[in-house]
Amino acid sequence: MSPDSDQNHDPFVSIRITEFRNLMTGRFLFVMALRMLSTSIGWWIYELTHDPFSIGLLGLAEIVPALSFALYAGHVIDLSDKKKILLKGVFFYLCCALLLFLLSGNYTSRHLGTHWIVLGIYAVIFCSGIVRAFAGPTFAVLLAYIVPKETLQNATTWNQGTWLSASVSGHAAGGFLIALFGISGSLTAVCILMISAMTVLSLIKSKKPIVNNNDKKTWESVKEGLRFVFKTKVILGAITLDLFAVLFGGAVAMVPVYASDILKVGPQGFGWLNAASDIGAICIVILLTLAPLKRGQGRKLLVAVAGFGCCIILFAYSKWFWLSFAALLISGMLDGISLVIRGTILQLKTPMELRGRVMSVNSMFINSSNELGQFESGLAAKLMGVVPSVVFGGCMTLFIVIATWIKAPGLRKFEY
Repeated sequence: MSPDSDQNHDPFVSIRITEFRNLMTGRFLFVMALRMLSTSIGWWIYELTHDPFSIGLLGLAEIVPALSFALYAGHVIDLSDKKKILLKGVFFYLCCALLLFLLSGNYTSRHLGTHWIVLGIYAVIFCSGIVRAFAGPTFAVLLAYIVPKETLQNATTWNQGTWLSASVSGHAAGGFLIALFGISGSLTAVCILMISAMTVLSLIKSKKPIVNNNDKKTWESVKEGLRFVFKTKVILGAITLDLFAVLFGGAVAMVPVYASDILKVGPQGFGWLNAASDIGAICIVILLTLAPLKRGQGRKLLVAVAGFGCCIILFAYSKWFWLSFAALLISGMLDGISLVIRGTILQLKTPMELRGRVMSVNSMFINSSNELGQFESGLAAKLMGVVPSVVFGGCMTLFIVIATWIKAPGLRKFEY
């Protein structure tokens, strides 16, 4: 057997690269901080307003700037030092966390009414959406600069596993820290994690653009990335499927309401419910790291998303904590399969010189679908009621899978 063949079957081949380890460690700390932040803010907003729609507005406050700046951010990333862009992004996220910490203090609560505190939270989240447009895609771009192409599939699986592990830790820790130390204590931990992430990421060598596009106008550069995504049907099908599945299947947005009013399990139960899907996802990603999918990845992607929709419907009707936890856990396992397949498709199909722009388009579809889903869930809950809105989301996810199965045969038959 050749050395290359041995390397392709080595599940730890990417981890042996020092810069990749630094990137994954920094990403773990950063994503854990973000998940703790989102958990804390979701609970805090509902505690202040007791209105499910206010949770949905959090998603809208972040998604508007994230979408508005995404395409321009991709252009900037492709022309810039990737490390510098990433460090600036983490720094500005830290500034947002510090502002939220100030809003959560006793002095602020005594001198500002609830209305102004809520508006202040939305304003800070809006600013974080701008930062996200630049920081989010840069992690994925850096990945391809650090590891050789033959190890990209392995590196992508580790990357998804790192993200999911951080999500589990952040969601659960956020709930526990709220229970033990309140919102201010949770936000203090977020700031510490952000600083730690900056420290580790600073160890990565500067990654400058391979191709200089300074002779192109900004809009022409942006359109080049868009054209590539829309003409590469496998990429377009995969990210569109995720956009609509998460848009309608975002039951996690209503977890604060379920934990507080339906299941009545308090902050600790809220933390575990928030982490359940990520726990399931990390379990399956570990399995896929050791035993990668070999055939029929496109078909398995569609089946996994359909199963995800079924789990959301089960969660909607559950009145028992452990059944709700199990439904979210299994949904996470299925989502983990789709995460790995989508991430691998994107990394393998995208040229190096277009990565910033393509990853930014991807962030518009994939990452932003969570916030759009959060807003959709909040609006649907206001119009239909909480339980019917989650059932509706699960049913719509199933409908999207059926439509994709029929309309996108190329994705259904895709293998890598």
